[in-house]
Amino acid sequence: MTSRTLHLPVSAPDHVESFVEYASLGEAVGYDHVWLPETWGRDAVSVLTRIASETDEIGIGPSVLNVYSRSPALVGQTAATLQELSAGRLRLAVGPSGRAVIEGWHGASFDRPLRRTREFIDVVRAVLSGDVVDYDGDIFSLGGFRLRCDPPETPVPIEAAGMGPTSVELAGRFADGWHAIVFTPDGFRERMADLERGIELGGRTRGDVTTTLSLTASVHEDGEHARRRCRNHLAFYVGAMGTYYRESLARQGYEDEATAIAAAFANDDRDRVHEIVDDEMLADLAIAGTPAEAREQLARWEAIDGLDELAISFPRGATDDEVRQTIRTLGPDT
Repeated sequence: MTSRTLHLPVSAPDHVESFVEYASLGEAVGYDHVWLPETWGRDAVSVLTRIASETDEIGIGPSVLNVYSRSPALVGQTAATLQELSAGRLRLAVGPSGRAVIEGWHGASFDRPLRRTREFIDVVRAVLSGDVVDYDGDIFSLGGFRLRCDPPETPVPIEAAGMGPTSVELAGRFADGWHAIVFTPDGFRERMADLERGIELGGRTRGDVTTTLSLTASVHEDGEHARRRCRNHLAFYVGAMGTYYRESLARQGYEDEATAIAAAFANDDRDRVHEIVDDEMLADLAIAGTPAEAREQLARWEAIDGLDELAISFPRGATDDEVRQTIRTLGPDT
């Protein structure tokens, strides 16, 4: 059975406490886990610390920490600390992000992202073991590092984001989970073959790897308002976040649409975006509509073969009331 989790808003709320309130609401209506993206707003670690202190049962984790702006040893220390603060509720998700973010925002070279992700996972896992870390990789070399506290009693799953065939294979081979975003149901199923190949290459079993799909959702009494929110959100990801979302959509059969969306976004032509992202394409990439429509759409996504966890996320521009309504409407216990 597919579990339901929350992927908190990318757009920064007015206050840190809003994240805490969304997580608490999610816990109250039955979500299993709350994921926090880290983009250009608050840092994920500080906010997750607050969430851990104000909740009791819901799992926590970043999705994702990029593998360039922090060292893997530091992320290992951070994971050990968050696991202690949350009493064993942490899952850690990492990924390379993309060139526009890493070079444009962090001033680092977007070099060998897959190799870096693989070694990053290795080092974080070694740090969390509590043993002395002596690691000699192509990207990272460490000698003599060891936690000066007890390692976590509950092991921290280390999961990896990926959209392309090779990155998804890497998640299957080396990580404890795969995080997917901007996927159609058929696109997700196609990438499952890459994940399973990685699992086989790593000598693992399917039960060793959790699959999580982040799905944009907007619920509003005015269904067309909700659909506009999601169309604008998709346009931002395709038009402003480098080329990797565009390339992912192209692999999933939407190459012409992705190219046209990027052009329309560059020209600030929102009307054109809404024409390109028709109802069929929107239904393939989001949940959007009235409460009744959203609940009906939810069943299609939870029926995807191979999907362990559906993470409900929110479009850019969603108001506080819209986020809360979406959390409540799609809550497992609602």
